[in-house]
Amino acid sequence: MTRIVLCYPVEPRHVAQIAAAAPAAEIVDAGQERVAQELLSADLFCGHAKVPVPWDEVVEQGRLRWIQSSAAGLDHCLVPSVVDSSIVVSSASGVLADQVAEHAIALTTGLTRGLPVFFRAQEKREFIRRPTRDLTRATVGIVGFGGNGRRLAEVLRVFKTRILATDMFPIDKPDYVEQLWPATGLDQLLSEVDFLFLAAPLTDLTRNMIDHRALTLMRPGSFLINVARGPLVVEADLVAALASGHLAGAGLDVTAEEPLPADSPLWSQPNVIITPHVGGQSATRIDDMTNFFCENLRRWQAGERLLNLVDKRLGYPAPNVA
Repeated sequence: MTRIVLCYPVEPRHVAQIAAAAPAAEIVDAGQERVAQELLSADLFCGHAKVPVPWDEVVEQGRLRWIQSSAAGLDHCLVPSVVDSSIVVSSASGVLADQVAEHAIALTTGLTRGLPVFFRAQEKREFIRRPTRDLTRATVGIVGFGGNGRRLAEVLRVFKTRILATDMFPIDKPDYVEQLWPATGLDQLLSEVDFLFLAAPLTDLTRNMIDHRALTLMRPGSFLINVARGPLVVEADLVAALASGHLAGAGLDVTAEEPLPADSPLWSQPNVIITPHVGGQSATRIDDMTNFFCENLRRWQAGERLLNLVDKRLGYPAPNVA
């Protein structure tokens, strides 16, 4: 019997929905508490383990055939042994794009309208007008033009922005995006934008991509918004750019270490908004993820191509297999 192990916050109705999509399978709701053990005897896995998992041992078992990540990012499962194995991997890219885009806008407008300053003033009962900035008609750059990046561009166009983007596969450029460059166009993008949005996956090529050199290329007074993965940014260099005033502010839903350590200097930066990796949260998140998994489960059983099939060497779905 096929054994499907789940590790995302499902309710009994979601388990029943998955069971109906695969009536001959055993469905195991492992949760974070049991996922490391249950994966050793899984045929299929859907979820995102946030605890240590013995992936090498799972691969050695030779039983696991497919990982359906419940997150867009795949750094939690694409370890070398999985990459080198025959295990098929698919991502949740785009499933939570609406929420991620909404959160990115919240971080951005919170900074431009001075909410950190005004929240502190409110605590002191100070009613003082202070300068604000505009997102409307600004030049924005999106690094990573996958499901999240494309949805973000759709939302940003409402603000009459000039939109630039980079991606490893710069294809299918929407008319409202002025430029869609390959990844090698990052330096040019950095030099032109007022707001830099990070929506790229975490891979060996993107880790630490926003370092001192990259931040120096950004316009004085520009903003950085990271709704992707924390290790895309060298945090010490970001702190320095904020403290010097070169960057006007940063909105961070992700950090290099999570939870962000209490002694991180980012906490005390007056021009930073920090949220605890909640960009993908939604009242319908688990419903949406379960619907997506059930569709891919149908495709798996029918021998059809999976949605968001990942090129494991790249670390994300490539256009020709998406």
